Amino acid sequence: MKNELRVLRARDSISQADLADKLGVSRQTINAIETGRYDPSLELAFKIAALFGRPIEEIFHSQNGSGGNGA
Repeated sequence: MKNELRVLRARDSISQADLADKLGVSRQTINAIETGRYDPSLELAFKIAALFGRPIEEIFHSQNGSGGNGA
């Protein structure tokens, strides 16, 4: 799954460690999400979306770019 997490963090000048603290996860988890090595749980994805004030669909994308809606 691709994501815009690194872009959103940079836009808001938030470090991986700061974001991890706000979400209650490790910095390594944030790094793994950003690099595509780990897909967050639905609960964590909702927390990330709420923190950045964006819908989940604007942050996380399927690898094939379909957005997961079958279209």
